[in-house]
Amino acid sequence: MDTQQHTPQFNKFAHWLKTSITARMLMVGFLVIILLIPLSFISSLINERAFRQQDVVNEINQKWGKNVLVYGPILKLPYKTYTETKTYNEKTKTYFKETQTHIKYAYIFPEQLKAQVDVNSKTLKRGNFESAVFTTQMDFAGHYIPINLTAKGVKHEDIVWDKATVIIKTSNLKGIKSEIQIKLQDKAYNFETNFNKNSTNNLDILESNFIQNTETFKSKNTNFNFSITFNGSRKVELIPIGKTTTMHMTSNWADPSFMGNYLPNDETKHISKDGFKADWKVLHINRAFSQQHLKSIPNLNQFAFGTTFMVMVDEYQKSERSAKYGFLVIGLTFLIFFLIQTLSKINIHPFQYLMIGLALTMFYTLLVSISEHSNFLRAYITAGISVIILITLYSKSILKTFKFPLFIGASLSALYAFIYVIIQLENYALLVGSIGLFLILATVMFVSRKIDWHNG
Repeated sequence: MDTQQHTPQFNKFAHWLKTSITARMLMVGFLVIILLIPLSFISSLINERAFRQQDVVNEINQKWGKNVLVYGPILKLPYKTYTETKTYNEKTKTYFKETQTHIKYAYIFPEQLKAQVDVNSKTLKRGNFESAVFTTQMDFAGHYIPINLTAKGVKHEDIVWDKATVIIKTSNLKGIKSEIQIKLQDKAYNFETNFNKNSTNNLDILESNFIQNTETFKSKNTNFNFSITFNGSRKVELIPIGKTTTMHMTSNWADPSFMGNYLPNDETKHISKDGFKADWKVLHINRAFSQQHLKSIPNLNQFAFGTTFMVMVDEYQKSERSAKYGFLVIGLTFLIFFLIQTLSKINIHPFQYLMIGLALTMFYTLLVSISEHSNFLRAYITAGISVIILITLYSKSILKTFKFPLFIGASLSALYAFIYVIIQLENYALLVGSIGLFLILATVMFVSRKIDWHNG
């Protein structure tokens, strides 16, 4: 009895699901929401591969050499300070004065610093990943003016001239590939590492031998020059400690990114497919620190400038941007099938919608996997053609005609081409995307105007 009562109601509901436009719309919307699940897994896969790439890049860079930052040369000049203590003598009923001498250090920056930097860049690969590394030859020259610390409260006779040294600080001690000597006037001095656990800017210190002839620092300009060869990665930076600092950089890297507080001169900057060259000039008036410092070397990393060398084409970033349009691709494809089903009265089963949606999500896994072995454009075309052919052939078996499958294939081709254009654009991505979505909406409104929604 109960079965007989429920059967007509069930049949009525089944008939409504099969014939109602509203029911089909709800079903398509539900399937789109369900397909967001594999899309989220694909986004997680892309992020995981991107993190893996970064780990490999960091490992390559750690073994080859880190970023290069040079801070120097700095003249380290010891000087004497005095403290006086009074001690009361009970027997004589008098005070006894005792003077103690302390050694402190003044750090003097050069009057002029010139840097000639030649960077030979290349890419190192490990598996499917690559990183930009380089070998750079850095030649420095300049001069110090006669030292006068009276303005800092240090008397000339209190300076310990025969204990003066020169300091160079760098971020890439491991990457140095040659011995370093600095020539002061015509005499050369070797450098040794000087570990400083209290360093405030995480830079390693190279310190020269004691400078024997210091008379030149007292009465006339002292010229210097030295060279350093580094194996490094990511970037080359210089801190402009000269009262006038200039740097000329040349490289075979075609995609430089100039960074830091100071940009190169536009008049002399030149970038081509064979590399670039650039010139910087920084005056003391352009920066907020003096040429003489007492007690410690200041942390001036914030004033560094230079060039970043990185692989500019990030395939995972493009894949991630492409995957963000997955909801749009699935939604519009389902909408096309829905309009075809509604206008032509062809019945399409929910399972067939699901298969089409899964085929669309496969595009992104193909894109990521192929792009690891090829460039992004080739991977995008290969994945797009594969998915379009698969859905077009599957549509032929569903719709039993050539007209609609060809239309679906053409629509998907146009949609994937539109998304690729948006991915490549930077400044105009939002504008082009908005215009494209407006045209898509206008087309859907035009096509759907003949549907009798009241019968659903």
